[in-house]
Amino acid sequence: MKKEDISALEVNFNRLFEFLLDKKQPEEEFTFKLNRERSQFTRFNRAKVRQTGIVADGWIELTLMESQRSSYRVFPVSGNWEFDRQQAYSSLQDLRAELPLLPLDTYLVLPSGDDNNREIHSGNLLAEEDVAKTILEAVTELDFTGFYAGGNISQGYADSGGKKYWFTSDTFTLDYSIFTDSGQAVKGFFAGNNWDNQTYIDKISEAKQQLKLLSHPAKELPRGHYKTYFAPAAVAELLTMLSWGGISEADIQQGNSALGMLASKEKTLSPKFNLRENFQTGLVPRFNEWGEIAPLDLKLIEKGVLRNSLINSRSAKEYDKSPNGANSSESLRSPQIGLGNLESEKILSSLDTGLYVSNLHYLNWSDRPSGRITGMTRYACFWVADGEIVAPIEDLRFDDSLYSFWGDNLIDFTDRHEFIPEVGTYENRQLGGSMVPGMLVKDFTYTL
Repeated sequence: MKKEDISALEVNFNRLFEFLLDKKQPEEEFTFKLNRERSQFTRFNRAKVRQTGIVADGWIELTLMESQRSSYRVFPVSGNWEFDRQQAYSSLQDLRAELPLLPLDTYLVLPSGDDNNREIHSGNLLAEEDVAKTILEAVTELDFTGFYAGGNISQGYADSGGKKYWFTSDTFTLDYSIFTDSGQAVKGFFAGNNWDNQTYIDKISEAKQQLKLLSHPAKELPRGHYKTYFAPAAVAELLTMLSWGGISEADIQQGNSALGMLASKEKTLSPKFNLRENFQTGLVPRFNEWGEIAPLDLKLIEKGVLRNSLINSRSAKEYDKSPNGANSSESLRSPQIGLGNLESEKILSSLDTGLYVSNLHYLNWSDRPSGRITGMTRYACFWVADGEIVAPIEDLRFDDSLYSFWGDNLIDFTDRHEFIPEVGTYENRQLGGSMVPGMLVKDFTYTL
């Protein structure tokens, strides 16, 4: 999206907001949120382009509040003033008719404060006409399957209390897999604000090396406890579980959290485990659905001890806590696990004998109160003996507790981070991801 298009979008957003502010009745409050993107989506299969196109899409969500009741409408935003104005006013009228029919909301959060914030993150993305050529040049001889999504995303927030925020960013993600003739695969990600072709080529070269190792006969392992190295993509999968019945204050208060024993100080994790929300990367907006700004750096777990949970305004109101800008689901938005001392060049020698796990999938809680997670190994996982990769492994199911693998069984994290992006495109292209190191643990439990 060109700079002048972004500027026009912001002007139109502000104009619509002022229009609704003028129509607001004294007893009413409202929030006004925009999500707009212009994204290129290109799908690859067998190192050929199978589908490509540009999606320009945008919508506004208007939430009206009065007498402890609220409801919302979502309508498309076109950039045409007359069309957008009519959509906004029609939505306002519909909400006014609907509100008296709704039940009271005891913990309704009303707009307050008059903060303003504006963030523009310009990137250096591939030109739309160069995407296919650049990506395929490095994989012409490979069975390469992948999905590229890149472009500009803009988000805006304004409310009747006086807050106004704007965020726009150029981002891309490439989610890919490379297959062997036997159907084994190496999976990888490449994402960010700036396309660096040498970094991409290096990632493909690393994948080619793993492909050669996958050509060896697979080793079947009995269930049991194995020393395991988890690559960053696998660590990111484990970390996502904390957004689902983990770090949320509401879940902790309701007894639904896997970190309940950490919160009550019945247990601690390893002093090597540090987790924070880091918004300094600028990959996601800091404001939430209520126009509240999260701290640039929020320590969640420090040296194995829970310092902060994620608290939104509704939870703060219900449980008499101080909010810290969490979103409505109190999930992680820009998480970062602290680095350790395991040198990346010495991963295999430090593992010595055990499993090298590149990816995980099908994760779920098997016993949430005790922090037990189950799932499967997936893509380029290997048996290592005496510091050398010996063979790929058959898929294994695991079942272990975060109080073990992030607790007493944690040996160390690596000394380098890798960014594992959000690649979802449901309703709109997702932003952000996890900044995570690899990790080495002992006695990880494989059940099948």
